Amino acid sequence: MPTFDEVVRDAETAPITGWDFSWLAGRATEERPSWGYTELLVPRVERVQSLLDVQTGGGEVLAEVLDRSTQVPARIAATESWAPNAALARAHLAEYDGDIAEIADDAEFPFSDTSFELVVSRHPVSTRWDEIARVLSAGGSYFAQHVGPGSNRELTDFLMGPQPVSKKRSPERAVADATAEGLELVDLRKATLRVEFFDVGGVIYFLRKVRWTVPGFTVEKYREQLARLHDQITAEGSFVSHARRFLVEFRSK
Repeated sequence: MPTFDEVVRDAETAPITGWDFSWLAGRATEERPSWGYTELLVPRVERVQSLLDVQTGGGEVLAEVLDRSTQVPARIAATESWAPNAALARAHLAEYDGDIAEIADDAEFPFSDTSFELVVSRHPVSTRWDEIARVLSAGGSYFAQHVGPGSNRELTDFLMGPQPVSKKRSPERAVADATAEGLELVDLRKATLRVEFFDVGGVIYFLRKVRWTVPGFTVEKYREQLARLHDQITAEGSFVSHARRFLVEFRSK
């Protein structure tokens, strides 16, 4: 087996742009929600002429959906906060003339009122419900898959010690905040999903990409805990955590 230092070195130098998690093949697995976000999104995309993808990452998910659609919106736009991801999104969405706005996750959208029939997002870091309601046209929809509260808390607690679980990401909070902005709930589904890490390199790579799991994570800061986790995985074969997701759809009145 590779040594702890070898595993750490590989994971620290692996590129983390975009939302491609293929580097984790053989290192980690994550159960998928039963609803199939992209499968549900395709027919919705085919019915509209204007689409905004909020916090698109590298644009991979949206590009996949557009590639599978029989017809695509005339206007396609996306937001992204991290410059390397924004550049990747421009490349992925170039053939669809995607307009990529590089803005902070909590910033106002640089789009006019009632600009889009459909606003989508997969795993947004933060959600500006006021801005979503503003840019949606009458009868338009917001369709998204969010990360739920306490997602991968087993991993968070192993590295940081027991942490309180904030309700900020709860589906109930999302419904309350969205309806306060005048949006009407259409659908809400929840899932708890098994995540299994087979080496500590997979953990390091995951925490570098999914930064909210352990805020401020660096290998140097958490080296002692990572070494203990390496020993545990070596002895037991894996480390199990649980991701929480919810699918939500709102309609503009």
